[in-house]
Amino acid sequence: MENKMGIAELTLRSEEIRKRLLEVVYKAKAGHIGGDLSSLNVLTALYLRIMNVDPKNPKMEGRDRFVMSKGHCVEALYCVLEAKGFITKELVDTYGDYLSPLAGHPTVEVPGIEFNSGALGHGLSIGVGCAIAAKMDGKAYKTYVLMGDGEQGEGSIYEAAMAGSNYKLDNLVAFIDRNGLQISDTTENVMKLESISERWRAFGWDVHEVDGNDMEAIVNCVENIDYANGKPHMVVLHTTKGFHVSYMENVLKWHHGVPSEEEYAQAIDEISKRIESLRNS
Repeated sequence: MENKMGIAELTLRSEEIRKRLLEVVYKAKAGHIGGDLSSLNVLTALYLRIMNVDPKNPKMEGRDRFVMSKGHCVEALYCVLEAKGFITKELVDTYGDYLSPLAGHPTVEVPGIEFNSGALGHGLSIGVGCAIAAKMDGKAYKTYVLMGDGEQGEGSIYEAAMAGSNYKLDNLVAFIDRNGLQISDTTENVMKLESISERWRAFGWDVHEVDGNDMEAIVNCVENIDYANGKPHMVVLHTTKGFHVSYMENVLKWHHGVPSEEEYAQAIDEISKRIESLRNS
């Protein structure tokens, strides 16, 4: 059995992927960098340690399923898929190019992506369907769904919330990237969400709140979930928009900004120093 990647290595890999992400967005002159950065740690944890997936056999029987409901942050997913070995660096380098198969939202044309997504509010419903299918077929695979916090304003999410509880989908784990900002303002100014955990508990979900910037906290939470408790699981990830790029953190304009040459150089320098420190620790 393959050894699980340790927390220190996962943390290092997340920074290496963060650097790659900046390269991809800067080259393409497009992307949703703020949410990419806040969701990168959970994506790294899922693909490099937690999920049962095989880049050599993307359609492997019994594989875990992942739905990137916040599909506008696909650049982070592409970079993690590259790190896992589903797609090549050469392919990821085409992002933003004419006729590249890498679209601005996830598409099943890309190995490792299970579902087209990006119309916000749909991903949890897809995940509920996957989890029901696993129960009906007697399969052990789990389904993971990553949503944005601004996305919580979509009504279809709450139909899925009711269904998940009704069908006792303890094989379903949903995440909310709770970075507090959406395209036009803070989430609380646009559509108040708090108390988000109480809301999901009221729907009958098993709710966990963790520091989504902390790799160890993410892994410990997901690996200690009770997958036989008869409840779907919600993990509220308290994150920072633009995480680990100093001038982007908690700054609204970086929802979909592209760094200038000087800003790009600063971000790469910051991340490179952290990588060097982690490698030497």
